[in-house]
Parts: sequence; C-alpha cells; structure tokens
Amino acid sequence: MAKTYKDLEIYQLSYALAVEVHEFSLKLPTHELYEEGGQLRRSSKGIVSCIAEGYGRKRYKAEFIRFLVFAHASCDESISHLNLIKDIYEGLKNEAGSLVDSYEELGGKINRFIDYVEKHWKN
Repeated sequence: MAKTYKDLEIYQLSYALAVEVHEFSLKLPTHELYEEGGQLRRSSKGIVSCIAEGYGRKRYKAEFIRFLVFAHASCDESISHLNLIKDIYEGLKNEAGSLVDSYEELGGKINRFIDYVEKHWKN
C-alpha cells in the first residue's frame, strides 16, 4: 500500500505529464498562452491536485473515490484541450498527439485505480 499520495503511480504519471504539458503550452502562439494554454495547464495540474487531495481523504472511501473521479474528469478535459491544439496548430500536432496518448493511458490507470478502491479499500 502507498504510504503517501506520492507513491501512487497515477500521481507520479500525472505530475510528470503536468510538467510536460506546462512546457508544451508555452510553445503556443502568444494569444493562446492565456486562453487554451491556461485552460490546459489548469486541467493538467488539476489531475495532480485531485489525486493528492483525494488521498488525503482516503479514510473516507466515498470522498477518496469522488476526488479520483474529479481527477479523471480533468484528464478528459486535458485530452479535449490537447485535441483542439492538435487540430488548430499544425506545428504542434505530433507533440499534442503524443500527449493525448499519454493522457488516455493515464485515464485508464485512474479508472482501474477507482475500481480497485471501490472493491478493496477499507474505510
């Protein structure tokens, strides 16, 4: 069992992706840095925050699951922003597509972790 939220694979992956997305978002045209770029940065960092906050509530199974669901929703939001960037900015298409693939993998891992918590987590 994880001793802290930092031991969770989904936390480690989401944190690394949030750093990568932050750097990626700075490649957007200036007018998009605070529009699509800001939305993308917030959603990607939201995954990290929800996992950490949910783990802090792990004593309460329903609360833990609730925050994991929020993390998954932010993962889907990040994918949506990345797909828009991929379709609008040809020069960022490959990098955005790679990030979409990584977030889809993360989303699957979050879903599997939610299933695990639902079935095996003790209050």
